[in-house]
Amino acid sequence: MREIRENAERSFICPYGVLSAESKGRAREEDPCPMRTCFQRDVDRIIHSKAFRRLKHKTQVFLQPEGDHYRTRLTHTLEVMRLARTIARALCVNEDLTEAIALGHDLGHTPFGHAGERALREIHGGGFAHYEQSLRVVDVIERDGVGLNLSYETRMGILNHTYGSQDDTMEATIVRFSDRMAYINHDLDDAIRAGILTEADVPERIRTALGDKNSIRINSIVTDLIQNSKNGTVQMSEEMGEIYDIFHNFMYDNVYYNPKAKSEESKVLGILRGIYEYYISHSDQLPEDYNCIAHKDGLDRAVCDYVAGMTDSYAMETYSKIFIPMAWTVK
Repeated sequence: MREIRENAERSFICPYGVLSAESKGRAREEDPCPMRTCFQRDVDRIIHSKAFRRLKHKTQVFLQPEGDHYRTRLTHTLEVMRLARTIARALCVNEDLTEAIALGHDLGHTPFGHAGERALREIHGGGFAHYEQSLRVVDVIERDGVGLNLSYETRMGILNHTYGSQDDTMEATIVRFSDRMAYINHDLDDAIRAGILTEADVPERIRTALGDKNSIRINSIVTDLIQNSKNGTVQMSEEMGEIYDIFHNFMYDNVYYNPKAKSEESKVLGILRGIYEYYISHSDQLPEDYNCIAHKDGLDRAVCDYVAGMTDSYAMETYSKIFIPMAWTVK
């Protein structure tokens, strides 16, 4: 079945897409799966990873929102994946590779969203970037330190999903665009739901060019991207690029730096610094798999990995156990 699929890809994947049969392979050689292509296998490994499951309890933008319908890091990932697959299919490139990159792109995100990323960048001496951590998750941390052993193209797409690389595949570029499209649109939707903004606050130029509903705005951008991508280049029209920049700047000015939306973020640094410094001083209390990382890569790296992998709720629970006195009773 794998060979049938690999041969079929030659008939519908354009010359600029990546054929599964021509992947650069894995760091550790494995026998191919008889049923799945290498990129289908990557998708399954990511979905079944512990890091992927934890995304459902990690912040996207709003910390501890009251309500069931705000995005989490997991729902963001799924929205990016669907956008990316739609574009990949329209442009006749490898949907499975595109899906694998999209599903893995945020595996390294910290608790508390980008506030947690900024905190770890300040706390950890080696710095911190979630896209580098995402690659570290799939290469080093998952499967008790063995890693997922993903295909080269999937790994590089994950690593470069934020800023891109000169050697990006079309599939990786599609995921990068999809990530950007997804977050400004769904974060606006959540901001309106939270009462931080109203539809009337959205600049007239954005509403005129893209529409006044989340689904219409996304469809406008995706359609423009598909229609203007050609000859191996993924791009928006000049006009849509300008509209996107206006939209992006509007979101930063009114949501990402909004005092109401970010009122609790000042507490994140203290929580993560407290946990980090505690485990630096009490390394014997690290889980065994992170002790193995400490022996190989150093204690500070292992503690950074451990803290970065925490969900929001687990980080707060851990902080509470370490620093808040437990209630006691006299019998």
